[in-house]
Amino acid sequence: MTGRDENVIILFRGGRLPEWHQLDEARRTDYERRHVDLMLSVADRHGLIGIHGYRLVGPRGSWERFWTIEFPDLAGAETWMTAEAEPPYKRYGYYDYTLARRWRPECLNWLPRKAELPVSTGTDPHIIPALSADPTSIVLLAFGGRHRGAESDETRDQRESGEHEEERWRRMRKVNRDHGLVHGEVFQLMGASDRGEFAWILEFPDLAGIEAWIQAETAPPLAAGQRYDFHVARRWAPEYFATWAAGKDG
Repeated sequence: MTGRDENVIILFRGGRLPEWHQLDEARRTDYERRHVDLMLSVADRHGLIGIHGYRLVGPRGSWERFWTIEFPDLAGAETWMTAEAEPPYKRYGYYDYTLARRWRPECLNWLPRKAELPVSTGTDPHIIPALSADPTSIVLLAFGGRHRGAESDETRDQRESGEHEEERWRRMRKVNRDHGLVHGEVFQLMGASDRGEFAWILEFPDLAGIEAWIQAETAPPLAAGQRYDFHVARRWAPEYFATWAAGKDG
């Protein structure tokens, strides 16, 4: 059982280029408003299921935020990415997209899902409040997968996909029990990527849980067959972006 959903998710690494901060406040406000209106129109037409943002604790160059943007089909994702590139906003942003689908195998059916935030009646997402990260959240963004080049022997591949993977899931469950994982979801990338096969979003009550998860993932002997890329983040303006999903704009 693969446990893969058919919805299409945009995994978006984004940020603003230095030129953005050289604009005067009036122009930035105008560009933001026009951009939000455009993206909300795409969300409405294509039935946006959900959008969730995460601000990196430490930016990586122009990459400042990570987003998951979910549509029921590829057409919605394509339209969204095209609209993001519309001027004048386009020239001031950093855009890095990967398409994925949710991955829900039975071995991970214990992952908790945080409930979506309620949206007050009459809330208008076209009105942009002051946006900020949620200081109460601490999230691990984890990317990776197997080192395919290290699996030249079929027997070794079978062993790693059996005994080693069961040990990996056991370690994850222990971290969950010890540190109270708040939220966990996994995405399987569509097509080949040098970033691996999967993206994980894992929210813990504190940094200790994140440290324990990373330690469990990178401890031998499993680490030899895996590649990892970890980033710590906080949820970005979750109350506001909860209003963007189709049917939640009041």
